[in-house]
Amino acid sequence: MYIVIAIIVFGILIGIHELGHFLAAKACRVRVNEFSIGMGPAILKKQKGETLYALRVLPLGGYCAMEGEDGDSSDERSFTRKSVWERLAVLFAGPFMNFLLGLLIVLLLYAQVEAFGSNVVDSFSEGVSMTGETVLEAGDRITRIDGKTVRYAGDFTLYMDRSGGKPVDMTVRRDGATLTLRQVLLEKKLFPNDDGTETYRYGVNFRTVRATAGERLKLGLYQTYSFVRSVLMGLSDLITGAVGLRDMSGAVGIVSVISETGRSAPDARTAVMNISYISAFLAVNLAVMNLLPIPALDGGRIFFMLVVHALEKLLRRRIDPRYEGYIHMAGMALLLALMAVLVVNDVWRIIGR
Repeated sequence: MYIVIAIIVFGILIGIHELGHFLAAKACRVRVNEFSIGMGPAILKKQKGETLYALRVLPLGGYCAMEGEDGDSSDERSFTRKSVWERLAVLFAGPFMNFLLGLLIVLLLYAQVEAFGSNVVDSFSEGVSMTGETVLEAGDRITRIDGKTVRYAGDFTLYMDRSGGKPVDMTVRRDGATLTLRQVLLEKKLFPNDDGTETYRYGVNFRTVRATAGERLKLGLYQTYSFVRSVLMGLSDLITGAVGLRDMSGAVGIVSVISETGRSAPDARTAVMNISYISAFLAVNLAVMNLLPIPALDGGRIFFMLVVHALEKLLRRRIDPRYEGYIHMAGMALLLALMAVLVVNDVWRIIGR
């Protein structure tokens, strides 16, 4: 059942993305030849006006095929005949819709939050091991870890985890003064929880703050920003070699994670909440990834569109859009190859469990 739910989640994310392109294209009077959810052979299709609407067999893709999108066209309503601002709006609309979906899911989830962990240290669990020139004290408000801003308890855990067990410098507010604690080292180990279970953490307990409507909104917005930050951190780790291709997951791996999240939840309500949270992260992830300046992605199309526009202004002549189309086709081929590699990685990882 959760595998089916995961596939539905993929379909919704893709559908919302393509719907953004579709609505923006229609608003800018761009001719849309086909609006499709899924890839491969069509299960259902219907021609309505100038547009063919289709539901295709593979739920791991989709497209909004616009006239002249990857080549020249004499149609005045073709994509390439529209102004730069109209084309920019159409291309940006897909990622924007994904980001908006992720934000709305987060706000709905956080509307139920009664309290949250602040960045003020409340106490320490028994057995905390901490060293440094000056150590944390109860009442300290942690504002930065190695120069990175800390606003909530989750930020503390994130940056401590990313330190890789090495000492960190912390900036704290203590008794009205700002202090820098040098080379603070906290050991992550099993600590008991109030419900009798144990979890790996640093043993620093933060004060909880009652969630008002305003605080819920602020927390939801910040969590959505945190999703963006996590995606960018992941890309940075990939570029620097901190993680490799084997650490990446594709569609199969994501479906497996969603399915496992649902099965491991103690009840149906928790399963829905957890899967919704993952869905929000995936929506924001899709928005950010699509805005990268990579050929075939929306960000790549925006980048090349602006470059071509600048060159046309400089050279005072129109550049054949087919050349850009060739670049995007090559980029799509490489992306499909990467997707295939990730599928193999996912399957191999699942089999090896």
